[in-house]
Amino acid sequence: MHSFYPYKFYFINVFKKKNIDKLDNNTGLVYRNYNKKLNINDIIELKNYCKIKGLKFFLSNNFKLAIKLDLDGAYIPAFNKSFKHLNFKTKSSFLIIGSAHNIKEIRLKEKQQVKIIFISSVFKKNKNFLGINKFKILRKFTKKKVVALGGISKKNERKIKLLNCNGISGISYFE
Repeated sequence: MHSFYPYKFYFINVFKKKNIDKLDNNTGLVYRNYNKKLNINDIIELKNYCKIKGLKFFLSNNFKLAIKLDLDGAYIPAFNKSFKHLNFKTKSSFLIIGSAHNIKEIRLKEKQQVKIIFISSVFKKNKNFLGINKFKILRKFTKKKVVALGGISKKNERKIKLLNCNGISGISYFE
């Protein structure tokens, strides 16, 4: 794992202990199960396991539940344009993170008061594909901490250093 990145985030849809056991202490875990109904018992089990391992735990797209379960923070995906979460009182250590694909979404995330913005997709060639140069340009549009997302893998480790970002995130990189 990279020690030169202060922020590392592992996105999961399913709780697999063997994958989580590989992570080092300064990695955040983002649970984003959009496919089925959230099971609160699964989230509590995952929270407790993360606490044992010394990992930060974030719940995606369910701000109210993240506060209720006293998680480390919440992740606001790019498609979530709501400001309702600003009405909730949180503890000072509660971290709001979110993703963006373009300048308009970066501005929205700033208004949503996220502390860390995930800019995607850096390497994954999908409809939001940016590449290194476009990523570096988008990064200049915010003073917030920026984390690279999308297609991060062991194969492109050298390219990641060119991004000048505050961290990395993904799925395959950590598996």
